Amino acid sequence: MIIKTFTAGPIDANNYLLIDGEEAVLIDCSEVKPEILKEIEGKKLKYILLTHGHFDHVLGINGMREKTGAKVLVNKNDVVRIEESASIMRTFGVQGVETPHADGFINDGDIIEFGNTKIKAIATPGHTEGGICYLVDGKLFSGDTLFKNTVGRCDLAGGNFQKLSDSVKNKLFTLDENTVVYPGHGPETTINFEKQYNEII
Repeated sequence: MIIKTFTAGPIDANNYLLIDGEEAVLIDCSEVKPEILKEIEGKKLKYILLTHGHFDHVLGINGMREKTGAKVLVNKNDVVRIEESASIMRTFGVQGVETPHADGFINDGDIIEFGNTKIKAIATPGHTEGGICYLVDGKLFSGDTLFKNTVGRCDLAGGNFQKLSDSVKNKLFTLDENTVVYPGHGPETTINFEKQYNEII
């Protein structure tokens, strides 16, 4: 499996393209980035998997689906977060943004397959109601649940620090300590490093 990282969108979110043979999956989609489209030429983008529904992670899903035919999946508890994206952008003075929408739901424990690779969904509410992390081959795509040395903010609609703390401690910190963490913003880290040095949790 090949992992390509693309920083995209209005708040520099990390979008991760996973490629296995002739199939690919995109984790979060902040914009229709030409570099992503170039990477998947001749391949099938099977899914766009959302870690959560905040606008800076979803603004590209409609356009990317139109260009690739990929199926967009999100936890149903974050549909409301996706649907408010266009109105949030208007508060920033950006007009004409089409409201993003997903094609289906993903739940805790679901397995997503592409190529010969299997991805496990792990529900991690707290940053939003429907936050999902994705575990594949010793790598965790954590969205805005867990960052290097910190965690996602909880002061936005749907945020809850106690739930976020429980998600990190009881679900993520129980993973193999060598698991590499690919967050929604910023640099990579590991579960071992965060267990030792993350003072927020």
